[in-house]
This record gives sequence, C-alpha cells and structure tokens, in this order.
Amino acid sequence: MEWVDLRSDTVTRPTPAMRAAMVAADVGDDVYGEDPTVNALQARLAADLGFEAGLFVPTGTQSNLLALMSHCERGDEYLVGADAHTYKFEGGGAAVLGSIQPQPMAHDADGTLPLDKLAAAIKPIDPHFARTRLLALENTWHGRVLPLGYLRAARDFARERGLGFHLDGARLFNAAVASGVPAREIAALFDSLSVCLSKGLGAPVGSVLLGSAALIDKARRWRKVAGGGWRQAGMLAAAGMYALNHHVARLAEDHARAVSLAEQLGQIAGVRLLGQYTNMVFIDVPADRLRDLDTHLRAAGVRISIGYLPTLRLVTHLDVDDAGVARTVEAFHAFFAGG
Repeated sequence: MEWVDLRSDTVTRPTPAMRAAMVAADVGDDVYGEDPTVNALQARLAADLGFEAGLFVPTGTQSNLLALMSHCERGDEYLVGADAHTYKFEGGGAAVLGSIQPQPMAHDADGTLPLDKLAAAIKPIDPHFARTRLLALENTWHGRVLPLGYLRAARDFARERGLGFHLDGARLFNAAVASGVPAREIAALFDSLSVCLSKGLGAPVGSVLLGSAALIDKARRWRKVAGGGWRQAGMLAAAGMYALNHHVARLAEDHARAVSLAEQLGQIAGVRLLGQYTNMVFIDVPADRLRDLDTHLRAAGVRISIGYLPTLRLVTHLDVDDAGVARTVEAFHAFFAGG
C-alpha cells in the first residue's frame, strides 16, 4: 500500500521527470567552482530574486547557519523568534559553531515579532553586552505568511538601527503563491535569504543562500569549514532547477488540499481544528488517544507526526493527491467513530 505521508513536505520524492533531469545534468567539481549546473542554479535564483550571488548548500539548516556566521562575528547577537527554526530547530548551531548569541523574542500569533519589543532588546554599545548585529525572520512561519506591510516595516527598523536583515525563506514560494505577491518583491526587503528546494518544491536535497557578493564569499568559506563543500553536485542542482521550472505554481494545489483537509477534519467529533495556513493543518485531539490514533492511522497507510502533545501538524505536498486526503479523512472518521 502506498503511504499518505503528512509528516512534512520534506518527504517528497523526485518525480520521474526530475530524475531524468538529474541523470542528464552536466557536472564538474563545485569546490573549484566548475560545476556548470550548480553555477546555473545559483545564478538563476540570484537573478530571479534580485541578489548579487547565490550559494548552493546541502540543507536549509546549513544555509541559515552560513548566513548568521557571515553577518555576525564571535560575541555578536542576532534577534530571532523564540519559535523560529533558526533558533529552536537547528541544534543551536549559531551559538555552538559561530559563537553568536541568539536573543529569542516571543512571536505574535501571526508570526511577526513586535518591533517595539525588538527595539527594547537591542543592546547598548557597552563591553558588558553582546553586539546586536542581525534581525532574522521566517516566512512562512508555521505555515503563516508574514504580511508584506510588516516585512517592510521590519526592513526599515533594521536599516535605521544598522542591523543586517536575514530571511529564513525555506517556504518562500509557498508565501508568494498564497499571498499573490511575487517572491522577488518579498526577497527585495532582505540582505540575505535562504530558500529551500527540498520541501514543497520537491527536490531531493538542497537549499540556496542568496545575498551580496561579499556575503556569499564569506558564506562559501564557512561552507567549506562546516564540511559542506561538494564535488559533482550538478545532479542535485538539476533537480532544484527542475523544481523551479515546474513545481512553483503547483504549490497552490497543496494549499487547496490543505483547505479541504482542514474543513473535513474539523467536522469530526473528537478533532478540534486550530487553523489552516498555506500547506499546513493544525488540529488538537485528546492526549490520551495519541498512541492509539497513530497505530490506527498507520494501519490505514497514513503517517502523521505524533509526539507527546495533542496538537498535530499535517502537511500537504507534491506526493499527496485528492485520494490521499480522502483516505486520511476516512481514517480519522473511523477512529473517532469507534469511540
């Protein structure tokens, strides 16, 4: 039985056409800067999103880390959301590897960081304090699209205070498609930007860090230090190029399926719908039934991420079709109908 896997949009598999593009890719040694497909991918995204240069890296975690280490020095600080990926879910890399202090801030419900609270968190110029150098945002955040007006205000805030401005744009294209705002218009507000190719876009691996030529030069050195230099990576870059050519507009299909899934799950007694944002659905179920629900769903061929909290996140993506949504809803119905 084919699984319906709603744990994350990272579980997508390359399509046959993407695999064919990978096999046909022209390759070279990227550490020497000689992989033509890697170079083309970097140049393509930089041009599309309005940056001087780009750097293809294995993961979004490394892309964000390289950005932080390129903006900041040892003993510097960056302002970041307390529930942001760069702070909470990337192993503390900025502190562990970059000696950069995070200053976590509470998010508002829409994913924004209140500018007045950010202003209060900026450290004075004094040897007692870390030097506040950077503001990092995330878009989408738990599926939520940050309002363009807020992003513009945050850009002005950062410039007025001499801060760098970085975006963890792992799902930038989800934000652009959902809001109807071109990705380039969002990207133009930031000094650096990380874009993930292996989530909703469906590539098997890889992210691209974008920024000024000087920042990307620094990031390239840190990539090598962090063990991220790779050789004939053009086969992977070809998958990313294919994704950009064929899988951006179709993100709207994932969003529509998330709407359908949310509407149907919300009608089931025992399931409390918390929200639906882009390709993510959030629900609550009774905590004492989590393990049994997991067992039941797996028997029905449905995978979701179940931990110790009753709040669950279900993520639609390239490998979830209408039949998969229907099977998921049917499995939830059957479980809660049984008492």
